Amino acid sequence: MGFRCGIIGLPNVGKSTIFNSLTAAHAEVANYPFCTINPNMGIVSVPDERLKIIAEIIKPPKITHTTIEVLDIAGLVKGASRGEGLGNKFLGHIREVDAIVHIVRCFDDPSVVHVNGPVDPAADIHTINTELILSDIETVEKRIAKLEKLVKSGDKLVRREIECCLQTQNMLEKGIPARNFLISEEEQEIMRECHLLTAKKVLYVANVSESILKGGGNYIQKIESIAQQEDSKVILICGDFESEITELPEEEQQEFLNELGLEESGLQKLIREGYKLLGLITFYTTVGPELRAWTIPQRTRASVAAGKIHSDMEKGFIRAEVINFDEFIKIGSILKAKEQGLIRLEGRDYIICDGDIAYFRFNV
Repeated sequence: MGFRCGIIGLPNVGKSTIFNSLTAAHAEVANYPFCTINPNMGIVSVPDERLKIIAEIIKPPKITHTTIEVLDIAGLVKGASRGEGLGNKFLGHIREVDAIVHIVRCFDDPSVVHVNGPVDPAADIHTINTELILSDIETVEKRIAKLEKLVKSGDKLVRREIECCLQTQNMLEKGIPARNFLISEEEQEIMRECHLLTAKKVLYVANVSESILKGGGNYIQKIESIAQQEDSKVILICGDFESEITELPEEEQQEFLNELGLEESGLQKLIREGYKLLGLITFYTTVGPELRAWTIPQRTRASVAAGKIHSDMEKGFIRAEVINFDEFIKIGSILKAKEQGLIRLEGRDYIICDGDIAYFRFNV
């Protein structure tokens, strides 16, 4: 699996509509708050042009895409950190994901109610970020209370952790999300133990009308300004438009996008930016009848990448036989690449590159 993302936002901003269009999972959609109570989940195959090209060359009997898991989490309201709405249940679901996809309403439609009245993307973002920060403050306070019971005279490690938690509490109280803390690696390690909600990377998705899908508008500028301050990203998706695309046969979808002057669908944009946000890359394996794509973090060693396929492969790793995608399509054949000495033999500490095609040798 590539990564797990959770779709969040205020109630009734189009989360389930966008979820359905991204996953074709047909989650319930309705014009009232808290339509989604338990999170809907969809597994989405990652579109991959390189995988398609490799398959056209080697013609494997089986092709397996890497995937992402998408959770449509119930809408959040002001006071959630104190139990309002679905409160802690909502916040608990966020802890399970790798990244947050924050849907923000950026369209005017009197027939679709807004939980806070007028449409105001900046205020909506502030409401949710505030609740996440308040929840994190409570988490840190509980952590401090637990550590203070453990601390003994001269116990430097526990005292250091308390000090770090107090610094974290102070920054959170200033409204700074944990993902924007400028802290040392040691402090980052301590904070990971707290599993803070605001430490997760965020991708803002502006749910726009079709007329402004190509960009522009005051709503978009407000979100982009906030995202820039947080070092986050913004993409534009029209939920209703994406629903139309989903209903088309796959071969007609790109043609439909081209007619509207769009290069990619909302799903493709979300996956592309999600990979960038989390620092992920894709590599490929051709074992037996299967050509398969795998997702790993950047800077992953060959032995660790092999372990993603099977733990025994990491333990018994011998070497990796590697050719990159660009080199492969120039030569057009694994056999020819071997004959011309283009398959590199790499050790366990080799860093897998995006687009590598790898065959791992290992002892059982």
